[in-house]
Amino acid sequence: MKFKGVVIGLCLFFSFHCFAVEKTVIRIGVQAAGTLEWELTALQADPLFKSSDFQLKIEHLANAEAGKIALQSGSVDVIVSDWVWVSSLRADGADFTFYPYSNTSGALVVPENSSIRSVEDLKGKRLGVAGGELDKNWLLLQALAQKNNLNLESSVEKTFGAPPLINEQIKQNRVDAVLTYWHFAARLESQGYRQIIDGKGILKSLGITENVPSIGYVFKQSWAENHKQVVKSFLAASKKAKNQLCISDDAWQKIIPLTHVDDVTTQKILRQRYCEGGVDQWSEKEQQAAARIYEMLRSVSNKKLTGQSEHLQPGTFWSVE
Repeated sequence: MKFKGVVIGLCLFFSFHCFAVEKTVIRIGVQAAGTLEWELTALQADPLFKSSDFQLKIEHLANAEAGKIALQSGSVDVIVSDWVWVSSLRADGADFTFYPYSNTSGALVVPENSSIRSVEDLKGKRLGVAGGELDKNWLLLQALAQKNNLNLESSVEKTFGAPPLINEQIKQNRVDAVLTYWHFAARLESQGYRQIIDGKGILKSLGITENVPSIGYVFKQSWAENHKQVVKSFLAASKKAKNQLCISDDAWQKIIPLTHVDDVTTQKILRQRYCEGGVDQWSEKEQQAAARIYEMLRSVSNKKLTGQSEHLQPGTFWSVE
């Protein structure tokens, strides 16, 4: 144990057995080039971070799947992932749970001079989709198309791939439109491409008016209950750090190297889209909306994404109360 400052003098003078309070270590898995690293960097730069009741141990991960493996194996305590995956784990008896991090999701993007103006205009076109056939943006876009009597599975020529590859496909005119993750869509926008609709717009068109977070912090419920005050402190500090990146130019300038972007226009759009993803409200209303989204995803994916469970599992969302 470490003694600090005046405490050591008092302990020696009065012969007290005094010890400095050990901070709880939160091992958090962070994907390479992910926005979570921006937030954690801003969090640790806050002068008040030194006096917090936790410390962070950052574990860098190659991709989302590596994060899931690390969490399930116990090598990290927290990752950022989605609540559909959490629900599927709980259906199998695991006690993982979710707390919102961001409601920014993907976007449908086309060249500026494209004739595509709506989802219906995708008929007969070549579409690049970031991720695979069970990507949530793709499934929800299909649900929206079905609402307008369009079957995207049969009416578009699809190309699936990693986001950087999909961006290159549209730049080389190999596809007519791309449905990609928000930060890759932002990069295209900065180069003159046009957004048709984003994840929030898709949900709104499907009747979901609430802002439902697409991703969040995922951790074991038992671990969180055993470290409740520490987890609450971390979540509050995380929210504060995100807010600082959105209101403080100085804070933003410090994390720009982490964006791996040199031009100011792209940096500006990345910041705008990142800040649009802030979670201002997370209540029973939003959680009920998430349950409705779950049922849509279950139907469109023919249970392949959600598994056999008909409904979102109880306990999927963690309460700080």
